[in-house]
Amino acid sequence: PKETKIPTVNDSKQLSGKRRNELREAILAVTGVQYAVVEIDVGDIDRLNILNASLEAMRRALAQLSKVDFVFVDGNRLPFVKCPAEYVIGGDAKSASIAAASILAKVHRDELMVRYSEIYPEYGFEEHKGYGTRQHLEALKRYGACVIHRRSFAPVRMLLDKTCEQPDLFCQIKVNMIKQRDG
Repeated sequence: PKETKIPTVNDSKQLSGKRRNELREAILAVTGVQYAVVEIDVGDIDRLNILNASLEAMRRALAQLSKVDFVFVDGNRLPFVKCPAEYVIGGDAKSASIAAASILAKVHRDELMVRYSEIYPEYGFEEHKGYGTRQHLEALKRYGACVIHRRSFAPVRMLLDKTCEQPDLFCQIKVNMIKQRDG
């Protein structure tokens, strides 16, 4: 809300995991703050592409909020919304609202990747959080892709040209089990 002050925030990628967690708690403690986190299925991301999937996630998240007067979006495109909106290139370093949303989303994603590391310990998701680090790429080469890997991500796409997707059935069963467990 306009009349409230959120804690001093920054681009979530510029903060340590510990600082992001601290800021998440401080952001959520601010009276009147609304937020929604939406997960888009990896198959939908591959089908829509990462940009359109992000715009769809924004639209779905906004639909969950009770009152939205104005929307700031990080990037150079806007989702279809029924209220005034503006995009801000590099917004997570320029807008406190965008930075706060970035922190909430990143903490959620990091927690999700830690849960996935319980299912797929061989990939080291708890360390690299799914980013294309050397450790992650080496695990992809060694173990192949599982159901949570985007097929449209070039290293995964190259691997799939060489491997069978039969293990995905087992991976999907494990993903469904953790989703049921975590609600």
